[in-house]
Amino acid sequence: MATEQSRQAEYAFVKNFAAGLSAQPVTLGDDHQQPPQDTLKRIPLGPVDLPSPPEPKHADTAPSGSVNITIKSTKPAQSYSLSVQSTDTIATIKSQLASKPGAPPADVQRLLIKGKALADAKLLKEYDVKEGDTVNLMVKPGFHWDPTDTAPPSPPAFTSSPSKEPVGPEHITLLPEQPSTRRGHTRIPSVVLSPSPSLTPTADEKMVDIPLLLDTSSIPVTGPIAGPTIESSYHTTVSQPDFWSRLYTFLTAEFPNRSDAATAWEDFFRASKGQLSVSEIAKIRDNVGVIGMAGT
Repeated sequence: MATEQSRQAEYAFVKNFAAGLSAQPVTLGDDHQQPPQDTLKRIPLGPVDLPSPPEPKHADTAPSGSVNITIKSTKPAQSYSLSVQSTDTIATIKSQLASKPGAPPADVQRLLIKGKALADAKLLKEYDVKEGDTVNLMVKPGFHWDPTDTAPPSPPAFTSSPSKEPVGPEHITLLPEQPSTRRGHTRIPSVVLSPSPSLTPTADEKMVDIPLLLDTSSIPVTGPIAGPTIESSYHTTVSQPDFWSRLYTFLTAEFPNRSDAATAWEDFFRASKGQLSVSEIAKIRDNVGVIGMAGT
C-alpha cells in the first residue's frame, strides 16, 4: 500500500516538474545549429505547366478593291450609284457625290445609315458598309435642292458697263448736312458722284480730272470749331464760388442732417462739372469746403 502511494507521489512530482520546465523560455546560443535530422526538408518543385503566350494581334489589313454603294434620297426621290473605297472618308464620298449631275453640294449633304449620321472625318469601313448597301441622303434645312437643275452654279459676274455720258462738274451733287445743335465735332458735307464713272474708258472716252470745289460759306458750323462764342449766362453763374456757397447754405437749412445736405450739393455739382474747368472746380471746393473723391 505504501509503495503504491509513493509511486503516485513520484508521478505527480515528475508531472509538475515537466510542466515547470516547459513553461521556461528556451534560450539558444549564437552558434546554435539545428540538427540535420530536425531540419525541414524542402518540397521538390517539378515542372509547372504554363499556358502558351498569346499570339500577337496583327492590324486589320485594309480591304482592297472598290465597293459599290447606292445613295438614295426620298425627298426628292433620287438615287445615285457610287464606286468608292472602304478607306475613303465620308467627306471624300460627299465630294464624289456632288460631282454627279443634279446632286446637291457637299456642304449641304447629310449621309445616314439606319438613322445614324455619318461624320465627315471618319472612314467608310468604320460604319461596316458592305457591297451593295444603301446610304440615305438628306440635305440641310433651308436649302432648296432641285435634281433637274444639272447646270453647275456659276459665280456672280461683276461687270461695269462703261458710261457713254461725260462726267463733268454739272453731274456732281453736293448734299450738305443739316446743322446740328449738339456741341462737338461736325461732319463735312457728303459728296455724291452721279453717275459713277467707269474705271476703264472705252475707245471714244477720255479720262479727265474733275475739280471739286466745295463752297461751305452757306453751311452753318456749330461746336468748338466754329470759333470764339459768347459765354453763356449759365456758365457765368455756375463758375462763381459764391453761387455754390449760397446753394450749400440753402441745402443745409433744408436738410436736418448735414451729410444729406452735402450729398445733395455734391450731386448738383457733379452734374455741372462738365461746364467748369479744373481751376474753377478747385476754387469752388476751396470756397465751400466740400472735398470730393480724390480731391476732385
